[in-house]
Amino acid sequence: MKTNILNKAKGLMVKVLPFYLFTLLPLMTGCKDSFLEVTSPTDTFIEEYYTTKTSLDEALVAAYAPLHWYDYGSTYQYNALNFISEFMSDDMYPNGSSNTDQPMLQLMFNYSCTPVVCLTGVWSDSYSGVKRSNDVLTYCDWVEKAGNISAAERADYEAQARLLRVFYYLQLWKFYGNIPCYFENLQAPYISEQFTADQVYTKVMEELEAVIATGNLKNDYPADQKGHVTLPLAYMIYAEMVMIQNDSSRYGKALGYMKELIGSGRYQLTPNYKDIWDESGEWNAESIWEINYFDDNSVRGWGNQLAAGGCVFPRLHGPRSFKANAGDPYEDVDAGWGFSAIPLHSVASFEEGDIRKEFSAFDLNAHGTSDDPGWMNTGYCLYKYMCRKGNNKDQKADADLGFNNNLRVYRYSEVLLNAAELLLKTGGSASEAAGYVNEVRARAGLAAANGVDEDIILNERRHEFMGEGKRYFDLVRTGRAASVLTPANDSGGYRTKGWSEDVRYLPIPQDNIDAAQGTLKQNGSYK
Repeated sequence: MKTNILNKAKGLMVKVLPFYLFTLLPLMTGCKDSFLEVTSPTDTFIEEYYTTKTSLDEALVAAYAPLHWYDYGSTYQYNALNFISEFMSDDMYPNGSSNTDQPMLQLMFNYSCTPVVCLTGVWSDSYSGVKRSNDVLTYCDWVEKAGNISAAERADYEAQARLLRVFYYLQLWKFYGNIPCYFENLQAPYISEQFTADQVYTKVMEELEAVIATGNLKNDYPADQKGHVTLPLAYMIYAEMVMIQNDSSRYGKALGYMKELIGSGRYQLTPNYKDIWDESGEWNAESIWEINYFDDNSVRGWGNQLAAGGCVFPRLHGPRSFKANAGDPYEDVDAGWGFSAIPLHSVASFEEGDIRKEFSAFDLNAHGTSDDPGWMNTGYCLYKYMCRKGNNKDQKADADLGFNNNLRVYRYSEVLLNAAELLLKTGGSASEAAGYVNEVRARAGLAAANGVDEDIILNERRHEFMGEGKRYFDLVRTGRAASVLTPANDSGGYRTKGWSEDVRYLPIPQDNIDAAQGTLKQNGSYK
């Protein structure tokens, strides 16, 4: 059984309101299991309740909880971070039963979302995380005033809450760009200034640098506490933000962080690429950071989707009406809802002999049959997070939301490829950059590249991380999106609208535009 900070939140159920309300709303619900024993805050003033380390632990658990909700959370949307941006790239079709199955996903694929039919879950869940992280920082003052926490303990709580808040803002910045950004919870009427994407970058990056500079983030946690935010996670967020922003002034520092991780000796590539995606491969030597899910006694269900426990995205990725061939090596693959069809042009993009192909573009026809493959079926889907028989066997609520697949957010292979790209950007050693790329290629069963450039590195990233949510942002940040993400390049003919800078960011949900009373401007030309 996995035990970690999110497991300890079993039974946690907090009503989530739109961000303009929940930015100030106190934690108003109780939790009860072996870890959490909460007296109802309705019987105690909140300033009196949050005066002990136990209550501060509960607040920190609550700040971690929205990480679980990205796959299916407060707005009842399927918005798992590993695949929503993939639909805006060139490497995954939304598929489903028809072009109206999960309309938000279908519209994202064609850059045609509206402020009403759009990605609302990442917005609401991320701002919920921001609010709860801010709470932890407030409660630290109260617990310290009561004399119930040491300086070192307070520093640890603060570092975790601040980095969590950065992670939540990272998602908001990547998907929506021009957003409200604040580090203290809002007062009535709960309206915040909206900043441009560049301004948000500056504010969040300064906060991230400040958190790193405290020296209070831990490098790692014991096996039973995996899932806490760490210094290596901070380094990965730093590199991702700097590279998306094309901030040349910080390339050198980002490269230094990647080299520090490489030189630490804590990480290495998993020899067998397939093993990364098995339950036994969670938190292995390649993992920088994961979001934990578990099926053991999971109580997450359709009527309790905010409870801690399992996840639903394996069911989303599973091939529709699939039956594996008896005795097939992948006989444990289970049927799902088919929202991860891999386009034929993506299948063809792999080099001959690349072992990653089987796990990124899984050949359904070679391993089983389906009598209802979906409207965008290509015969290929993503294996990495595919639902497998037995991965939800110990859940206690709804099987669809009870899978134990951790979300691999950052892996060591990304450290190597980041370092290679940053070396080229800073005029560093081309042979050293090639060495990092070739470590990744060797694990994939490919011959070493004699030299590398940005195109080669991006191609390697495409095939290393297919289906992991990296491709769209790589195309945008390198200026390739407009030429690659076009109807002409879609081998299936499903994409009818091409990408433009006007649709780089998704529309801000209309209910939040309305609630902001004219202070929140819509992105692009969305209407």
